[in-house]
Amino acid sequence: MKKLNDGKFYGTGIGYGGDIKVSVDIKEGRISDICIVEHNETPVISDPAFDNVLDKIIEKNSILVPNVSGCSVSSRGIREAVKNALVKAGGDTEILEEEILQSENLEKIAVGKKALKAREEFDVVIVGAGGAGLAASISAAKRGASVVVLEKTAAVGGNTLVSMGGVNIPGSAAQKVKNIEDTDEVYFKDALTGGDGENNRELLKILSENALSTYEWLKEEVGVEFKEGELIHFGGHSVPRATVFKGKYAVELITKLKKKALSMGVDIRTGVKAEKFIIENSRVKGIVASIGGAKVNFMGSKGVIMTTGGFSGNIEMRKKYNPELDERYKTTNQSGITGDGHVMCEDIQAGFVHMDYIQTFPISNPETGALSHVGGSRFDGAILINKQGKRFVEELERRDVVSNGILSQEGGVAYLLWGQEIERVANRTQSCKTEVEALKRKNLFCEGSLKECAHFMGINEDAMLETLERYNGFVASGKDEEFSRRGDLLPIKEGTFYIQAVAPAVHHTMGGVTIDDKNHVMKEDRSIIPGLFAAGEIVGGIHGTNRLGGNAITDILVFGKRAGENIMND
Repeated sequence: MKKLNDGKFYGTGIGYGGDIKVSVDIKEGRISDICIVEHNETPVISDPAFDNVLDKIIEKNSILVPNVSGCSVSSRGIREAVKNALVKAGGDTEILEEEILQSENLEKIAVGKKALKAREEFDVVIVGAGGAGLAASISAAKRGASVVVLEKTAAVGGNTLVSMGGVNIPGSAAQKVKNIEDTDEVYFKDALTGGDGENNRELLKILSENALSTYEWLKEEVGVEFKEGELIHFGGHSVPRATVFKGKYAVELITKLKKKALSMGVDIRTGVKAEKFIIENSRVKGIVASIGGAKVNFMGSKGVIMTTGGFSGNIEMRKKYNPELDERYKTTNQSGITGDGHVMCEDIQAGFVHMDYIQTFPISNPETGALSHVGGSRFDGAILINKQGKRFVEELERRDVVSNGILSQEGGVAYLLWGQEIERVANRTQSCKTEVEALKRKNLFCEGSLKECAHFMGINEDAMLETLERYNGFVASGKDEEFSRRGDLLPIKEGTFYIQAVAPAVHHTMGGVTIDDKNHVMKEDRSIIPGLFAAGEIVGGIHGTNRLGGNAITDILVFGKRAGENIMND
């Protein structure tokens, strides 16, 4: 690298969550220190990039360093920010740009604790470090088990970490604050209706009857904090029942689950890819895993719990069960959600159910597929319109209904519209500021007058104004006579106004392995596979044809906790 000018220089790069700003100290012509000034990357997920890329750049005195596996976008943003600082320090722009390109061809940094032995011994082996896996690890460890949790990516959390941050709990403290009457029977009925009655009723009953006690467990034993009195009314639910974790997304949940697990002696290994089961005397006794090219046998005397999530990111598997959901469809999921657990279970003849039921999330980024958090304004009162400026669906309908409604519109895109009356409910444009800025860069978000936003998005302004006048009339009368919208009706009269372009992306797979009421994985003949348990999205049947919003987090926590308990009672 060309000798640099001494001093402190600042640079900015674009990460997954927006701008990453750094300061770079140059002493005697070399990089001596790098500090993160500001970033909006998702905590936990992005930590390995910040922990590794910065040190590598300082060590090599060069930005020619690899991405961290599972954190590529954050890694690129860090390198770009440092590069721009180095340009200000007198670095050669052409050479630095070439190093940026070359770094993409380097072997990614696999973060994780390296096993020292070819065979590792534990009581319980858990595959997958999302909410279900961490909950299972805590409940198993509480019962005296030595537990290892294996995660193939560089960080724990999985899809749980980037969820909307709402978990459905009938009878929660937040409902009581708002005087909302709710019961597990009503919750059961809503989920059953949402799944078109095809849910496994035994498992759904377990879910509904254990939601409240699991919520209390989270608060009292794990230390998870919730936003007092705040609820999300997800589509398909008869009442608002999704309590909301403090902070951003479900970072509070994963951070506290991880902290609790570690405090109980749980061994969490990242960068470890499970490949196949070890079976001894017809019982699952462990798994073979790959760690940096080496093979390691992780043995579990009590068995293995699979919490590997769904298969939304596996295009070939999606097409196998639903050919319509091909390469054209992006996914809201994390990169590691590719059905690895499904493949492993297929290899030992596990039974599967509902594999063709694959859900799309209606309010996603049309270009990237990322689930939109600012789009949560739909739950606060925003309406959906099309290019013609007309509503076409009840905004709080089931996800599949809303998604299909959007896909039937011109270009397969719809527009979420709201004003200040709705913005004041949750201040989503401010709490999701980095997402808004990213959407604006792609011309997918507009704020201003109705005329300005309609023109910007190419929406029929006159028809849109007629739609708003009609809708505001419904609000005044207290009844949506066009689509019978549920929840509180709020007017859309006061600017500044917001219009966001949205489209569905593959979000959740309802299908997976069959389990009994003790989380045992079963074969097609419904006989159990000894030593094998499962929880979370890898399990099929609980949600029927369609999972209602907020039920995934309830599912992973209820059944994750039970899996850890049941494997120790087996």
